[in-house]
Amino acid sequence: MKTKIAVITGVSVFFLLCAAQIVHTVMRHPQRAKAMAGRLVSLAGEVENPGKTVTVEEAGEPVEADAVQTVYPQLAAVSAKKERIIALGAVYDDIKRTDDPEKYKFRVELTSRGAAVKTAALSEFKDRNTEHPAPLVLLAPLTNGRTAYSLASANLWIAPAEAQSFGTKAFPLDKLNWNLVETEAKDEARFEAVLSNAVTGGGMVRVIKTYRVQPGSYDLICEVAVENLSDQPLKTRMLMQGPGGILLEEVRQDTRRVVAAYEIPKTGIETRALDFPSIRKKVKKNDTEDFTLAHRSSEADFVWAAVTNKYFTAIVRPVPVEGQERAWLQFGGVQYYPAPGQNEDEHNGSFGMTSEVAALAAAGQEGSVQSCSLQMYLGPKDKKIFEKNDTYRSLKYFQTIDFRGCCCPAWMIAPMAFGIIWLMNMTYTLMGPLGNYGVIIMFLVFVVRLALHPITKSSQVSMMKMQKLGPKMQEIQKKYANNKAEMNKQVMAMYREMGVSPVSGMLPMFLQMPIWIALWTAVNTSIDLRGAGFLPFWITDLSMPDQLFAIPFVAQLRTIPYIGKIIPGYFNLLPILMGVVMYFQQKLMPASQPGTQTNPQMAQQQKMMMIMMPLLFPVMLYSGPSGVNLYIMASIGAGVIEQKVIRKHLKEKDEQEAIGKVPVTAKTGGKIKKKKPKPFFKG
Repeated sequence: MKTKIAVITGVSVFFLLCAAQIVHTVMRHPQRAKAMAGRLVSLAGEVENPGKTVTVEEAGEPVEADAVQTVYPQLAAVSAKKERIIALGAVYDDIKRTDDPEKYKFRVELTSRGAAVKTAALSEFKDRNTEHPAPLVLLAPLTNGRTAYSLASANLWIAPAEAQSFGTKAFPLDKLNWNLVETEAKDEARFEAVLSNAVTGGGMVRVIKTYRVQPGSYDLICEVAVENLSDQPLKTRMLMQGPGGILLEEVRQDTRRVVAAYEIPKTGIETRALDFPSIRKKVKKNDTEDFTLAHRSSEADFVWAAVTNKYFTAIVRPVPVEGQERAWLQFGGVQYYPAPGQNEDEHNGSFGMTSEVAALAAAGQEGSVQSCSLQMYLGPKDKKIFEKNDTYRSLKYFQTIDFRGCCCPAWMIAPMAFGIIWLMNMTYTLMGPLGNYGVIIMFLVFVVRLALHPITKSSQVSMMKMQKLGPKMQEIQKKYANNKAEMNKQVMAMYREMGVSPVSGMLPMFLQMPIWIALWTAVNTSIDLRGAGFLPFWITDLSMPDQLFAIPFVAQLRTIPYIGKIIPGYFNLLPILMGVVMYFQQKLMPASQPGTQTNPQMAQQQKMMMIMMPLLFPVMLYSGPSGVNLYIMASIGAGVIEQKVIRKHLKEKDEQEAIGKVPVTAKTGGKIKKKKPKPFFKG
């Protein structure tokens, strides 16, 4: 009995953990993409400067910063009266993935405000607007009291070369409208800011930022040059803003994260990460110790950092400088940007990056200018892309892909999930013009079912044998009701005699569970399923709910706080079909415990489970991605067919044993004896 209780407890805890993970995965409310997109619109050209943090008296006059480095309290800079916007790259009317080397992968809008990236839109991927799809906006302005842009040069510290340290204050470069310098290059934009001494009028430092893009590449190149304009040696340090404003991509769950990657001499690239919900909770508790994302190893060297959502990422990599052991940019810490009105869908996060100290010789001398560069990857979290590029592969950009392996460790799930994704893509390619990921999902489910059939059959046979032991189990329980030790001894003797074990029915389930979780993870994570349809009129996007039709009169109810979030706006047929198929599976499932038939309480519990499970899963997964729901329904449907085949086989076996075979126990070797036919004549 102790063994039985231990097995039941272990299985219950296992499935509770899985159920908890599923609930955590799917019980998030949908994003409000239109509301977010409304704040992100910007047009190329000249627009009035919206910032009020720096007072501009008139164009061309110097502007004193309100937080100036203490060694040079009279630093000043000229801020243009208007913000300049320039676009690099392109997006196209035909939004689709392509290998055309002449087409751009994204379009960035650069602003003179801090010489930064204002927005970044991907040319190969559509947004979630089904009526009027547009290129997906990946990065957008951040707001938290004042506006912050991706890759903006924020603070600049300046001190004499002989100074022991920098002052506590810095010059805020992100409050300036930098000068846009004209260049002849087609895919290049250059900004310049000059800091001078307001007392003497002499120049101090010139900062130049140059952005470059090229067709067929997912990289935005940013070069930063700092030049000493004074006759004294200086040292400088700069704070830069990381990418931010990444939108909520998952329909129901917030999978956005900040990731920092480090290179360890013995183990290679390792990452630390914080997801946005965790960041928000830590800020509320004033627990920001983990915001540094520091690696526990003292030998760890920072190599790249990223913000990610479910399918896309922006990865910033400081290009190594020859002769320097450390990267010229270091991870500065996670940043949190709460949304207006505390709307959880619109809160955001980013990170800062601090440069190493740059020693500048006096103007005109060798070493008076120092240049560094960084690359920012803007695109999908696609292992195919990461494997083709030598840099992406060596720095393991694929670690931005978040494999949530339920109660199985990621190191076990990730290789299997990558293998399944590869198999899905290969099958899709082989199908040619008939390629359909919905069909491939169902095909893979049946293939995996077929491969695991021997294990499943062994489990089902063991469970059915246990079911037949119900009457004998009841006899033992009645006979030894007052002697628990003897009852357990007799039960174990019965198990040995009949050649069954309580664990034998559950062990195959544990063995195949990682495979099913890996398949679920692959379907839930693959970028190739985003925007891929199953049928022209139903399940037009496997990464979204099937949304057969909009439910009338629901739009008004969805505006109700809290309650409106859980009211579905569309009728989703697939989860309901999944519940029906699950009900039939429950009807066919044999009782795993022999006391179910003879114990009314256990029988009632099993009956309640048969009712609750087909209701619970459709409710939890009602607004889940249709690719995941299609996988679950196909798996359950294949399980129903498999159980019918197994039951038919066992029934035929029982009939054969009844008419021509003699059943034996484990004591005789566990093999079936066949009756020998009598010869026609004796020799």
